[in-house]
Amino acid sequence: MLIDRPEKESYTCREVLNKVLLGDALTVLRKLPEESVDMVFMDPPYFLQLPPKELRRWTVRTVVEGVNDDWDQFGSFEEYDEFIKNILLAIRRVMKPNATLWVIATYHSIFRIGKIMQDLGYWILNDVHWVKTNPMPNWLGVRFTNATETLIWAVKDKKAKKYTFNKEFAKEFGIGKIGANVWVLPICSGRERLKGEDGKKLHSTQKPVELLRRVILTSTQEGDTILDPVAGVGTTGYVAQALNRNFIMIEINPKYVKGIEKRFEEPLKLKAISSKDKKKVAEYVTVEE
Repeated sequence: MLIDRPEKESYTCREVLNKVLLGDALTVLRKLPEESVDMVFMDPPYFLQLPPKELRRWTVRTVVEGVNDDWDQFGSFEEYDEFIKNILLAIRRVMKPNATLWVIATYHSIFRIGKIMQDLGYWILNDVHWVKTNPMPNWLGVRFTNATETLIWAVKDKKAKKYTFNKEFAKEFGIGKIGANVWVLPICSGRERLKGEDGKKLHSTQKPVELLRRVILTSTQEGDTILDPVAGVGTTGYVAQALNRNFIMIEINPKYVKGIEKRFEEPLKLKAISSKDKKKVAEYVTVEE
């Protein structure tokens, strides 16, 4: 862990590589070297706008452990949009010319984020739909169960060339044989879900290892540097390390950073090739448009 301090004006790549920085994302991003990362994964607050009262299951009346954390609270759409805009601008500065950006969110905010990205000059390559095999049910039965999240994959501008896209992995992860932009996998649960000292989940929206494995394998090469500016409990760096990538993570919550440190005490072991097809030889390719 590296604690960001006000008197520190800038960082070299060597100082921050394979470290989690405890500090505010906007402040730290301004201190990172320009055009220094190959890929960015961002899982920002969703601004779910949940009611302040407890959400209870309709039948048994038990409390639903939803996302009611302080970091997901904003006073208005305008305040949320300004936060997203500022962090996207700061990210754009540290992306290499051929770097790509992944942003994940639910329907509550993904459309707002997409518009802001386009307004700032980002060029959207794809959206990828994560279909959850075990989503939280809609207990009231008044609308469809929200069983998807959307990932936007983009480059920093339309002129970007030679970004990495591993088509063999895309074919392996998507539906059918064409590498479709649909990933079907469960949400984080069981032993994978980090717990706090109270025995409850440490982070409300911890992403599964498999999701980051797919993101990293399809859009980076070994040795690349991956940035996560709002790292949460560090799944991005945890998976990046297991797949022989470098990482830079930024997180403002000391509780989460402590969870990251504890998590890294047991290195993750992953195979680049799916266990379903061990004989497949995947080739990393770059795309030129």
